[in-house]
Amino acid sequence: MEKFVESLFYASRWLLAPIYIGLSLALILLGLKFFQEVVHVFPLVFAKSEADLVLVVLSLIDLALVGGLIVMVMFSGYENFISAIDLSGKPEKLAWLGKLDSGSLKQKVAASIVAISSIHLLKVFMNAQKVDNDKLMWYVIIHLTFVLSAIGMAFVDKMNAKHHLANE
Repeated sequence: MEKFVESLFYASRWLLAPIYIGLSLALILLGLKFFQEVVHVFPLVFAKSEADLVLVVLSLIDLALVGGLIVMVMFSGYENFISAIDLSGKPEKLAWLGKLDSGSLKQKVAASIVAISSIHLLKVFMNAQKVDNDKLMWYVIIHLTFVLSAIGMAFVDKMNAKHHLANE
């Protein structure tokens, strides 16, 4: 009975596969939105001010960072929780593939969220004259919360790594 339950638990990891497939579909949607923005701004590039063009470019960078985050979560989540991806002999293999454990992934996700938040905050600052001061304050507070959370998670992971090394 115990072996059956353990086998069932182990096999249930494949229930995550559709979630990662869903993330790949979300990546397609994000790509469509990216190119919709490019097509939308392209004819207006000479009519837009430099600041407005920078805001559009920041939005595109934001979408690219989210896309990279999706790819990281998709591949390393699949590798960590479902099955190893065998790309032996393929030149396009990602250097980090197979090297991100769940702790490293968590740190990369937190760093990506901070980067995305930074870009969003920069966009808000570029339009600061149109944003109420209290809203601006909340944007900064929320961004600082992301930064402190990322630092806190990195600190906890570093402490866990030291504890793990001391117990070996």
